[in-house]
Amino acid sequence: MNSEIRGLEPNSLWNKFADLNAVPRPSKKEERVIAFMKNFGESLGLVTEVDKVGNVLIKKNATSGMEDCKTVVMQSHLDMVHQKNADTDFDFDTQGIEMYIDEDWVRARGTTLGADNGLGVATIMAILESTKIEHPAIEALFTIDEETGMTGAMGLEGGWLQGDILLNLDTEEDDEIGVGCAGGVDVTAKTTYVKEEVGDNKLGYTIAVKGLSGGHSGMDIHKGLGNANKIMNRLLFDGFDDFGLQISELKGGSLRNAIPRESFAIVVVDAVHAKAFEFEIKELSSTVKKELAIVDPDLEIEINTIDVPKEVINPDAQEALLKALYAVHNGVYTMSASIPDLVETSNNVAKVTLVDGEVIIECLTRSSVESSKMDLVNKLRATFELIGCEVTTGGDYPGWAPNMDSPILQVMDELYENLYGEKAHVAACHAGLECGILGQNYPDMDMISFGPTILGAHSPDERASISSVQKYWKFVKEILKRIPKK
Repeated sequence: MNSEIRGLEPNSLWNKFADLNAVPRPSKKEERVIAFMKNFGESLGLVTEVDKVGNVLIKKNATSGMEDCKTVVMQSHLDMVHQKNADTDFDFDTQGIEMYIDEDWVRARGTTLGADNGLGVATIMAILESTKIEHPAIEALFTIDEETGMTGAMGLEGGWLQGDILLNLDTEEDDEIGVGCAGGVDVTAKTTYVKEEVGDNKLGYTIAVKGLSGGHSGMDIHKGLGNANKIMNRLLFDGFDDFGLQISELKGGSLRNAIPRESFAIVVVDAVHAKAFEFEIKELSSTVKKELAIVDPDLEIEINTIDVPKEVINPDAQEALLKALYAVHNGVYTMSASIPDLVETSNNVAKVTLVDGEVIIECLTRSSVESSKMDLVNKLRATFELIGCEVTTGGDYPGWAPNMDSPILQVMDELYENLYGEKAHVAACHAGLECGILGQNYPDMDMISFGPTILGAHSPDERASISSVQKYWKFVKEILKRIPKK
């Protein structure tokens, strides 16, 4: 299984990726991977430091003849998004990722692959270990908790790094050179509800929305992919409006930065409406499937009878919740007026939970324009406060403003064209990268982001192109040879 991955070229990079993927590394539980990286640096006899939040810094001197070049910070994050299919038996806290080759792709069995950002980490490890690759002095920075809060980048203190240029290896198209990114903020709405006992002559049902593609809530938000929470709400709203459906429990989505793939509800309906309700749910399900047939062809909506639950949310609170979830914005909010085809502002209705008298709705709002981000946050807040929710924000991080006069951009842009006979796509992205945060304490550092082609990040469909990794590895090595002098 993973042994076949180790045979791929470039061999040194794929071996380091396999080593890394053997270490469980969920966000906010990075103790094992921090120790793994610290041991790696020390085993090479390199200066290795860990800061107070858990970021790891490994320093390597320049190879002969490059001592007078600028110092380069090579940076990637250690944590990975943990998503798995509902029918996959896997424990991210104890198991290493199980990988396999599918033609030109490396995939994982029923889980996220960890190529985001594991391939960047593995790249840096391979360079640190090499005795043959030419490079200037390197500061290898491995940050923690990028995926669920950017706390590693936020906790990085000024003065720890001495580098002049930062290469962030966290972009997911091999023909793209990243020069900017969106900022983001978590928006959470909470409220309580009064439970009431289920009356007589009721039938219980489970409704399941599953099989959606999911994906990165920034990079994939423009694709029109199905959002399980919004689809479920559409079904519940219809059932309530036409048949008096009552919700006992609702759980949808798992991570703020992943488009939700699954949602599950327990509901009750008057027995007299059973056949009509089942028919209409199936009809509406068919309609939704047709709407998403091109972008999400594997969508499944299942309804099954169960024992009647004991309690449900009271009708007034339920009506308010369903209307708010219908009204709340999901997806692209505005497109950039200055950069063609760039999503400027978006929102992901990431998690919806209704259980034991409490409702929690979690969103991730992104934007490359701070005022637009706050405009959408206020829209979300107004929607939820109208039904009595307490709305809070947190995890706010800045965007990264493009610098089209960047010296390292000029080097990489020219090099890419010379190597591949075509221009690179120089662009900002709608994902959250750590460059904007790092730039707050290191405002003079020249920053760029790039990487190999990775599709389906933040979902179990995540996959990395083998041929693209080979192309990218050549690009990395050539960049390091061309770092300008101090």
